[in-house]
Amino acid sequence: MGLLSLLRRKEHATAPAPVEPQRAPARPTFTTDLSKLKLTGDWVLDPAHSSMGFAARHAMVTRVRGIFTDFEGHLHLDGEHPEFCWAQVRIQVGSIDTRVDQRDEHLRSPDFFDVERYPEITFRSISAEQTSEDSYQMTGELAIKNQVRMVTMDLVYTGSVVDAFGVERVGFDGTTHINRTEWGLTWNAALETGGVLVSEKIKLELDISAIRVS
Repeated sequence: MGLLSLLRRKEHATAPAPVEPQRAPARPTFTTDLSKLKLTGDWVLDPAHSSMGFAARHAMVTRVRGIFTDFEGHLHLDGEHPEFCWAQVRIQVGSIDTRVDQRDEHLRSPDFFDVERYPEITFRSISAEQTSEDSYQMTGELAIKNQVRMVTMDLVYTGSVVDAFGVERVGFDGTTHINRTEWGLTWNAALETGGVLVSEKIKLELDISAIRVS
C-alpha cells in the first residue's frame, strides 16, 4: 500500500463528526379552541358584574380586602392570536371601599392615594401571551399617583355565554402582586411587637365580566 493511500485512510479515520446546529427552544403550542375564535372582537367591562379588588396584610396577622366600585375598561380579544389582545382600565380612586368608613377616608388622604391630586388609577397593556389552554399573561403600565410601573397580570379564562337578556359575555379572573411603595404609597406605622401595621406587598384581584360591543 502506498504512502498516499495510508495518509488518506488516516485522515478519514480521524475526521471529526459534524456538529449539529443548536436550535432555539420551541414556543409552546396549544390546541385551538373553536369557541375562543368566536371571542375575537371588542368588549367593555360590566361594573355591575365585575370586581376590582385588593388585599393587604394588616398588623402582620390578617388580611384586609377592599374594592373600587367605580371603573371602566375596554378589551380587544383575538381568539386565534392571543398576542394581539389588549386592555385599558380606568379606576376612580375615590370609590375605594374596605367596609370601614374611617379607613376608607384615610386611604383617600395624602397619606395614601391623595385622591384630590390623583383621582384615577389606570392600566394600559403592552403585551399578552397564552401560557396554557385557559391561562394568559398580560403585561402593561400601571399608573398610580402619576407614577408608572410595569406589572404582569395572570389571567384565567372562565368562559363565555349569552345571558338571559341576549347579551354576550366573556369572563376572566386575574391576579398579581405589587409593592405599593414603588408607587409612592409609603405610609406605615411600627408595631410595638415588631413589624408594621400595613404590608408593602399588595395582592390585586380581578373578576371580569365583559360585554361584546363589536
